[in-house]
Amino acid sequence: MKLFKTILNTIPRPLLIKASYLVRPIISLWLKGNKFTDPIDGKSFRKFLPYGYSIQRKNALSPSTLSLERHRLMWLFLKDETNFFTSKEKLKVLHIAPEQCFLKRFRNQKNIDYTTSDLESPIADVKADICDLPFKDNSFDVVFCNHVLEHIPNDIKAMQELYRVMKKGGFGIFQVPQDINRKETFEDNTITNPKERTEIFGQYDHVRIYGLDYFNKLRSIGFKVDEIDYTKKIKPELIKKYALMEGEILPVCYKL
Repeated sequence: MKLFKTILNTIPRPLLIKASYLVRPIISLWLKGNKFTDPIDGKSFRKFLPYGYSIQRKNALSPSTLSLERHRLMWLFLKDETNFFTSKEKLKVLHIAPEQCFLKRFRNQKNIDYTTSDLESPIADVKADICDLPFKDNSFDVVFCNHVLEHIPNDIKAMQELYRVMKKGGFGIFQVPQDINRKETFEDNTITNPKERTEIFGQYDHVRIYGLDYFNKLRSIGFKVDEIDYTKKIKPELIKKYALMEGEILPVCYKL
């Protein structure tokens, strides 16, 4: 398993994304069953795939959409608590580092004008640095930026850019890997060795591990931040069926 993970880490991301499209249908058929359901596409499986760098989480990765726990939680929140799927007025949406599980579904929604952006991703529309986005002020009704900021040395500048391009009255979801037992974020830019970064930050290309002060970092930029433990509103049997991470907090940010 360690050798397999090492090999994966050496393969360029664009190649991994292309390979996943080819392998996904085969794995989905092989794992077909009734124990777990992906709420994004409604398909059910006898188990999900394990996922993780330093620690492998069982039943984390959906074979059909390639969604993880955080993606499924965000989908449920958007569907049940917002007008993202039902708005009669067209929403302008910016998605930083778009995830495969959302890409086609969001792009096919008639009620949104969907733009994706990333510096490296081959599936993004606009190649851009999150710290210097090529969009006008107050451009987007909704902004998604999930599991990106932990990769960015100057995360404050990135947060300022997210705030700048969001319209007044808009909202965003900015998920990060977070240690809820840690009060303060830890970062040390002298740690550059991939193996050491994995041990300390949880992944070879992360530059920090966020604590509970993450929400106040966002507030310092100007956002109103709701810290939502949405799993509290989901029935326990559905948390298991959807393979969610109980207690995960959604940072839902508003520009007032």
